[in-house]
Order: sequence, then structure tokens, then C-alpha cells
Amino acid sequence: MGKKPIVYFLCTGNSCRSQIADGFLKALGGDKYEVQSAGLEAHGLNPRAVQVMNEADVDISTNTSNTIDPDILNRADYVITLCGHADEHCPVISNPNVIKWHWGFDDPAKATGSEAEIMNKFREVRDSIKSRIEQFVEEGKSYFG
Repeated sequence: MGKKPIVYFLCTGNSCRSQIADGFLKALGGDKYEVQSAGLEAHGLNPRAVQVMNEADVDISTNTSNTIDPDILNRADYVITLCGHADEHCPVISNPNVIKWHWGFDDPAKATGSEAEIMNKFREVRDSIKSRIEQFVEEGKSYFG
């Protein structure tokens, strides 16, 4: 088997959505893909994202918050932005074969209200991202055998 396709998840701060997507793809398709995530900036790993992922039996507590690496960006097979800001401000990708998608999800870090309401927003976004990752892994089988 050749090299695994590289999937690069991008967000503004690499603290929530891209970390959740990274965790789910590693858990659900890590045998098929090399998974990386980064942000336009590195805001640190959001503790609520870690908590809601633990609830889904996925440990992202050792993930790091990284800024976009041009080398990974230009070697990636898939570049997937998870917020409009990252989609609009993504650096130029020189690889003409990259597949770039935008999967827009609300930023749970911007949720307001009680702690329970904020955590429910994190769970809602987590579950939406998980559904999209499951669909990606299922569809990917047809692309990569």
C-alpha cells in the first residue's frame, strides 16, 4: 500500500473545531489517513473540547495547538477548513492536486449562557463534526479502496 492520504484540518485558532475533527478522523479513519490540524493562529487546546471528546471516548488531551505549516499544507491531499475565517484567509496552496473543502461549523468557544448551555453547544458541534467525519470515512472507501 502506498502512502496514506494526508488530511489537514484548518481553523482560526486550532483550539476546538479542528481539534475535534482531528480526533474523530484519527479514531475513525486513522488507519487510512495521516491526520493533521492547525490554525491561522495557535490559541491552545480548549479544555471544553477535550471534555466533550472524552464523553465521546476520544482522547485529544495530548494534542497541541499549531499554526499552519506550509510544508504540510502543500503535501496534503485534503485541506478542510472548519470556519469561514480560515476558509477566507487560508494561505495559497501551491499543490494543484489538493482537494480543498469548507465544512462550516459554529464556533462553540463563542457560545454564551450558563456552563450547561455552553457545554451543550460544544456537544452539538462535536456531534455535527462526528457525522461529517463518518461520512468522509465512508465516502473515502470508494476513493481509496
